[in-house]
Amino acid sequence: MIYLDSAATTFQKPASVAAAMWDALATMSSPGRGGHSAAMRAADTAFQCRSELAELFHLDNPEQVVFTLNATHALNIAIKSLVPPGGRVVVSGYEHNAVTRPLEALGANVAVAVCPLFRPDAAEDAFQRLIKSGVSAVICSHVSNVFGFIQPLEAIAALCKSRGVPLIVDASQSAGVLPLDGKALGAAYIAMPGHKGLYGPQGTGVLLCGDGVQPRPLLEGGTGSLSIQQQMPDFLPDRLEAGTHNMPGIAGLLAGVRYVRQRGTKKILDRERQLIQQAADGLSRIPGLCVYAEPGMQNQTGVLSLTVKNQGAEELGTALAERNIAVRAGVHCSPLAHRSAGTLNTGTIRVSVSDFNTPGEISRLVSAVRRIRARK
Repeated sequence: MIYLDSAATTFQKPASVAAAMWDALATMSSPGRGGHSAAMRAADTAFQCRSELAELFHLDNPEQVVFTLNATHALNIAIKSLVPPGGRVVVSGYEHNAVTRPLEALGANVAVAVCPLFRPDAAEDAFQRLIKSGVSAVICSHVSNVFGFIQPLEAIAALCKSRGVPLIVDASQSAGVLPLDGKALGAAYIAMPGHKGLYGPQGTGVLLCGDGVQPRPLLEGGTGSLSIQQQMPDFLPDRLEAGTHNMPGIAGLLAGVRYVRQRGTKKILDRERQLIQQAADGLSRIPGLCVYAEPGMQNQTGVLSLTVKNQGAEELGTALAERNIAVRAGVHCSPLAHRSAGTLNTGTIRVSVSDFNTPGEISRLVSAVRRIRARK
């Protein structure tokens, strides 16, 4: 299979990820649940994973790294820690349902910083107009999961600092691909999955907590610490990690993070951009396609979308799947992004690559689309 759906989950993993997970199943129990070797090995692995994530994202303290089930779990913690029912929130025009649905459930008063695709200057202007006193939080997806559009996160973070408004960053599409400095940004929370650009397994996620935040637990229960006390601990990461840890997942995530650190985010980004540029060049020459790609790719990562004249996105996606080429068709859990780009009524075909894709696979994608379109 040619797998081009890495914006959902990176399917190809470093071999070390599976090996680490098998080792965890064979040698680890749960951290904080005993002084025996299986528990201590689990505790050491969890601490190593926190430490390497803290180093990758420039945090001083590994305890600021909280393990979650996924980015959605992490975002729910962040949002419900900062936004009261009916609170005022500013979001970008490219947010995922992992942001917009929790806000809807809270009855939040949401202002959207709408801007055209690949216009970071317009995005900054939109946030500039909307970030005011009385706003409970600003939430920004660093990179659109539909279009790969890189938003001006550093400028938005600076606006939030100057106006005293906490920032939540959805780094689902940028973690492991773009440089991300948690300390310099000064964000209250940065949420990310383990199973995308960090090359960990599904069922893993991370919430990076800024200095001085007071997160609100979504779950209460056992932590292995302060067991007599009936309230959740007031310190991180225990405050947010009730219940048994996913040690095979954390061990696999550690292996994925080590791959990213050894390879380097710049090399990963460069490879993804080369592949997406190749896809954009080839697909744009096929009649009837509209390809959403920025010339030069300066504000785009390894994700692009396209629409098809006289053919639904789902139809083309199914035709590619029949040829063993995996892409994503539809609205991609991001109706707000499609509304911003004007593709809500049609949806798009999304092509998204990872460090493990090849130019040959992109050539086969373009050839397959050309043959499918020739039959219309």
